Amino acid sequence: MKKLLVLALGAMMILSLSACSSQETTTTETSAPATTEATVETSAPATSESTDVTVMSYEEYMAADLDTEVTIETYVQAKQSWWEDTATIYTQSPEGAYFVYNMACSQEDYDKLEVGTKIRVTGYKAEWSGEIEIMDGTFEFVEGGDTYVAEPIDVTELLASEELIDHQNQKVTFTGMTVEAAGQDDSGADVAYLYNWDGSGTDGDDLYFNASYNGNTYTFVIESYLCDNTTEVYEAVKNLEIGQTIDMEGFLYWYEGVNPHITSVTVVE
Repeated sequence: MKKLLVLALGAMMILSLSACSSQETTTTETSAPATTEATVETSAPATSESTDVTVMSYEEYMAADLDTEVTIETYVQAKQSWWEDTATIYTQSPEGAYFVYNMACSQEDYDKLEVGTKIRVTGYKAEWSGEIEIMDGTFEFVEGGDTYVAEPIDVTELLASEELIDHQNQKVTFTGMTVEAAGQDDSGADVAYLYNWDGSGTDGDDLYFNASYNGNTYTFVIESYLCDNTTEVYEAVKNLEIGQTIDMEGFLYWYEGVNPHITSVTVVE
């Protein structure tokens, strides 16, 4: 009985090997033409499509859903920071402004990002505490592109209005603002600025200060990555006195409401 079983198994193995051999022959006959056709029909279009990038207008960018990929062309207005081959920059075009966060960028290219330089950025539209930004992007210089340096617009009268957010991330000015107390020092006396929002920092950290207009008080920031403690504006804020009238210039950043990143402060009175 065992011998008959062995003979039956042997016969089955021979049939199996024959089937495999037949399949291998079929594969050999058909695979080459299929590969050739795929290469001829698809390789050229794929290369063409990869370079065909649709650049959005500012209006299209703002209308795009969060977390979707976007591509825009814009101009460098200021550089905030570079760290481990990523850059964070403020940019603007005549249509509107874009805050670009953690964009892939070598140190060599970061050094070339001069104010006014035109770049094309592809990344993901995101929101962080009210701030609309492009994050985790890549960029390229627009060869032969023109240059553009935005003129700041005065948004003082818009501070209490819903229209203010329409200028998010733009270069702006605030005029005729009154310095208010930002907090208190260890002795309980009012002070014009704080290191960090709660006073927990030291020299070199962000500076927070308050200024009012038409009875409303707003908070402004010297972002230390953008303007560190060696800059004129950092020193100017450290010398502010409560009650002074000041003019300011900066970028209309957003964090849980308007939270401008200031680059210039001038005492006018």
